[in-house]
Amino acid sequence: MSKGRLEAFSDGVIAIIITIMVLELRPPAGIDLHALRELGSDLAAYVLSFVLLGIYWNNHHVLVGAMRRVTAGILWANLHLLFWLSLIPFATAWMGRNPHAPVPLAVYGGVAFLSAIAYTILQMTIIAADGHGSRLAQAVGHDMKGRMSLASYALSIVLAFVYSPISYALFVFVAMVWLVPDRRIAHHPE
Repeated sequence: MSKGRLEAFSDGVIAIIITIMVLELRPPAGIDLHALRELGSDLAAYVLSFVLLGIYWNNHHVLVGAMRRVTAGILWANLHLLFWLSLIPFATAWMGRNPHAPVPLAVYGGVAFLSAIAYTILQMTIIAADGHGSRLAQAVGHDMKGRMSLASYALSIVLAFVYSPISYALFVFVAMVWLVPDRRIAHHPE
């Protein structure tokens, strides 16, 4: 399989995930701005998840662009990532409808954490296939950004049961860290 097919398949799956997520948004019963305000937590959860998916899509594109070849291990690692990303619409809808409930918030954090783990596995699988002297391996290095994200997501799960605003702040923090595509890879010479 070519890199282009892997990327096209992943792009399609992520587009479907975003479509499912937006279809979960129900229009308000009323016709004024007050009715729209009642959807505030659903809309906020949607925006957060849309940004999260956009970050994965963007960084996945950079990651695939940096790899030399596609192996069976990379295909499985990519499917593993797409599996966890496919759960984002469910976690988003549950959290959006129950913004102050700890379990939906912790589930959202868990899906975010497992998606980040899956991305890390994909990255490591590509490095293993291309070699530790590859462009990707050199660019990623010790991956402090990835480790910090994993720690933040893990902490958000625990804090959902203690003080939920910090969990939300951690989600936004991780998004801000990754909002710009991973320049370590994009700007690392071959």
